Amino acid sequence: MPKKILVIYYSQTGQLEDIVKNIARPFENKKDEYQVTYYSIKLKNDFPFPWPSDVFFNTFPESYLQIPSEILPPPEDVLNQKFDLILFGYQVWYLTPSIPIISFMKSGYAENILKDTPVVTISGTRNMWMLSQEKLKVYLRDLRAQLVGNIALVDRHDNYTSVLTILRWLTTGQKEKSGILPAAGISDKEIDGSVKYGKIIEEHFRNNNLKNLQPDLVKNGAVEIRPFLVRVEKVGNKIFTVWSNLIIKKKEKRPLLIKFFKVYLMAAIWIISPIVLVFHILLAPLLWFKRKKQREYLQGINLK
Repeated sequence: MPKKILVIYYSQTGQLEDIVKNIARPFENKKDEYQVTYYSIKLKNDFPFPWPSDVFFNTFPESYLQIPSEILPPPEDVLNQKFDLILFGYQVWYLTPSIPIISFMKSGYAENILKDTPVVTISGTRNMWMLSQEKLKVYLRDLRAQLVGNIALVDRHDNYTSVLTILRWLTTGQKEKSGILPAAGISDKEIDGSVKYGKIIEEHFRNNNLKNLQPDLVKNGAVEIRPFLVRVEKVGNKIFTVWSNLIIKKKEKRPLLIKFFKVYLMAAIWIISPIVLVFHILLAPLLWFKRKKQREYLQGINLK
């Protein structure tokens, strides 16, 4: 009897879909051993792509505060089966798992699908995913899923270049290189190469050795931690908490506050972030051990 593998994801641009399908390929290649099912999360009222700028920024408070939207029911073949392994692809919006992912996790369907099932999370992001993964760990724990692995693919360009390319991609649909800007998102080479992680997962799964999966994934480059970006995320979460609650509470002033938030966010990226970087560098000798422990924790799958 073939083992049942479920691949869950939400993808606007197609990038994350390419990633999860590459990682699932080693299972697909052994059809006598595995039955692979794909489940693309669908919102009742989906978000546009490319994003109009005002719509993109207007999703901020609901994204950060993890306020769900209604999703369409998963297909019957997803609801009526018990799976042996789940590959769970997600992206990050505003330092938090995206609204479609949160909407699935908060739906009545998630627990029945995820409960008592090994899960490997797979993120495809610009570069700041670390604390979002911590939030997702809480959902998985509460839904009684068994997190056994994590893969985090990112845009390898510097922080400021990737801001420009991702905004161009999200608001115009243009991913390709233009002028002095490189192509946006995770490189095609890295997406194609992600099949190696699928091979590692399949080998551990076949040998009933999922407890040792994550160290093997880390050893093969599946999770890179940049301490500077962890610090930026921590600062960003504190500031986003203030902004998101303010916008939600002041409903009558929401359009104006969203405009102010947009200006603030751009200032934070181009002015505050470099200041954080300077302090990060200056404090590096004093915080070396703490950052080492932090890196080891964030590369793992445990929840503090």
